[in-house]
Amino acid sequence: MKAIPLAYSVRNLWTRKLTTALTAGGMALVVFVFAAVLMLDAGLRQAMVSTGQPDNVMVTRRSAGSEVQSGVERPQAALVEAQPEVVAASKETVVLIAQHKRDSGTVSNVTVRGLSPQGIALRPQVRLAAGRMFRPASTEIVVGRSIAQRFAGTGVGERLRFGARDWLVVGVFDAGGSAFDSEIWGDVDQMMQSFRRQAYSTVIARLADPGAFDALKRRLDSDPRLTVDVKRERQFYEEQSAALSGFISILGLTLSVIFSIGAMIGAMITMYAAVAGRTAEIGALRALGFRRRAILTAFLAEALALAALGWALGLGVASLMQLVHISTMNWQSFGELAFSFKLTPKIVLQSLAFAAAMGFAGGVLPALRAARLSIVDALRAA
Repeated sequence: MKAIPLAYSVRNLWTRKLTTALTAGGMALVVFVFAAVLMLDAGLRQAMVSTGQPDNVMVTRRSAGSEVQSGVERPQAALVEAQPEVVAASKETVVLIAQHKRDSGTVSNVTVRGLSPQGIALRPQVRLAAGRMFRPASTEIVVGRSIAQRFAGTGVGERLRFGARDWLVVGVFDAGGSAFDSEIWGDVDQMMQSFRRQAYSTVIARLADPGAFDALKRRLDSDPRLTVDVKRERQFYEEQSAALSGFISILGLTLSVIFSIGAMIGAMITMYAAVAGRTAEIGALRALGFRRRAILTAFLAEALALAALGWALGLGVASLMQLVHISTMNWQSFGELAFSFKLTPKIVLQSLAFAAAMGFAGGVLPALRAARLSIVDALRAA
């Protein structure tokens, strides 16, 4: 079977510049929405998962939905710290405070974490961006990069008031885009006194061997003195993003499907118009010996080329969203979380497949119509 060259399909798209641009633009809009939703979800997941370290373990109160809701009594925290698999541990308290944003003045929840110098050492991804680290047993605090950018009173040398105390900001830290960038850190004992806490929120433990996690978990789960949940730190933070991630995915993909229907109808109209305007041309191709399958393939290739153009435009615009930083409330902890859009190779392939599906769905019926035209009828229409 003789095949019609691909250049034939591409040249026909170039001949109809206006309709090609309009149809490709509609597909580009859908690809943009589809890719942006996936990038938003990927950025959220990366921010949360990168918060945890592979050899760290999170110990919280059993059935607590977040660190804010958790409470680990001091004797229980001491038991966890004394386990043979644990080489370092940090007993921490986590609370929410309300603070005003710099630009809008609106109030939003901010996560405050009380921790020890050992807790800082358990987060190797955290680096000081300005100032210095807080001193133990003091009312000094350091703030995440995202907090320093968005909230009033969080610059180095400024003071924040919460927990019935004034706290001096002595440094800004960069946690590499993780959820820690949206937190305020200070001394754990001072935080517990200020908020009148008798129990820690969580215990972070570093294991000598990450493979010893299962043995540690079995022992702590079976200890009648303990009522705690034991999870790998990365698993814990991944679960913290599940509710918000699910909402973003469902809402975004629903919008993408709705928009894609319109884009497919537009592509179908464009391809039907192309078939109607090239009836004589189709008859000539058939007369030259090209079979129905070759005609079908040529028109499908044209529709897929149209989709590829829309994909390239839509993904190109979506990639610029990586420059945008957004903040929203984490539905699990109720604290504000800042993160960025993230374009991954998987999203590139998924958006390409989505665009190809739109192109195929919009072009298959017109292509079948073109392939079914008889030589006599097509040449007579000329």
